[in-house]
Amino acid sequence: MVDIKIPKQIVRIIFLSFFMFTNLGTAVAASRIKDIVDIENIRTNKLIGYGLVVGLNGTGDNLASSTFTKQSMQTLLTHFGINAGNLELKSKNVAAVMITAELPAFAMNGTLIDVVISSIGDSKSLQGGVLLATNLLALNGVEYAVAQGPISIGGFKAEGKAATITTGIPTVGRIANGAIVEREMELDFAGRTALKIGLKNPDFTTAKRIARTINAFMAMDIAEALNPNTIQLVRPTAYRGTMVDLITEIEQLRVEVDQVAKVLIDEQTGVIVIGHNVRVSQVAIAQGNLTISITEAPEISQPAPFSQGVTTEAPRTEITIDDNSDNALAVLEKSISLTELVDGLNALGVGPRDLISILQSIKALGALQAELVVM
Repeated sequence: MVDIKIPKQIVRIIFLSFFMFTNLGTAVAASRIKDIVDIENIRTNKLIGYGLVVGLNGTGDNLASSTFTKQSMQTLLTHFGINAGNLELKSKNVAAVMITAELPAFAMNGTLIDVVISSIGDSKSLQGGVLLATNLLALNGVEYAVAQGPISIGGFKAEGKAATITTGIPTVGRIANGAIVEREMELDFAGRTALKIGLKNPDFTTAKRIARTINAFMAMDIAEALNPNTIQLVRPTAYRGTMVDLITEIEQLRVEVDQVAKVLIDEQTGVIVIGHNVRVSQVAIAQGNLTISITEAPEISQPAPFSQGVTTEAPRTEITIDDNSDNALAVLEKSISLTELVDGLNALGVGPRDLISILQSIKALGALQAELVVM
């Protein structure tokens, strides 16, 4: 008996070919692994800072009421050698603001990022303002970026003696590429030998399918589903590439994502979203509303010419009642699918508001084989 060893590269090609031909029918339903998982430690970091916006055309903070703006101005002027402690500042061209930004993963020194500027005083508008250099800190107090530049706002405010027009939010602005990264987040990703990937929508079946697909592609067991949210990935000792190479190879693999049977209802807007796996046991449904319509159609009586008569109005009211008595009791057969459920309720002439009540009643009856979520 002769043992034949097939190189792992050939195994991967065979696997990909088999995967493509056996999944032509479900190619639309399958998703790439990179689209349904998050990789450990690859995330953005929140940055925040406090600063001053100058150059406003009389729309800044009132320094008499916004004492923090006044103190910030005095501190700034003192930093430049001006003794402003005893000065009576009355300018309305300055506004105190908070600056927020997101530091991307693996951002290098010199990377430019966008910042959002929000007024925290009684400023009326940030239009035309310029943000002074401001340190942006993470929640641990470490400085990672510096922001500065002219602000662009999406709204405006026009004010006169008798009228005021406001469009959008003039007290919130944005500076594209307004901050420069001064410190990198130190993370040795390429040299790692193991990491975890997490599902964006945790599910036991999907996690197991991902691990099975990765192991089949690599022709070895390197992935293990630890729970419905986490998959442990270990870089093989014989693998010549780095962890970056390994992730690049497996993130393009496609996996059919499983769904939990769920119905989402937003009662405020009347929006209903029904999942694909929702099933309904046999129930009978009747839907009807009593509608009363009252229409006023008064009759006007005109006197004959030169008769010295008076025009009179004779009231006339028309009342119609529609109790939907012609609506029949509909029976939804046992274990119907999503399409059959929608078709059956549409046949009854059920609107979104009535459909919400029907779905809640079916769930209370125990016939809705799905989770009902009311938002």
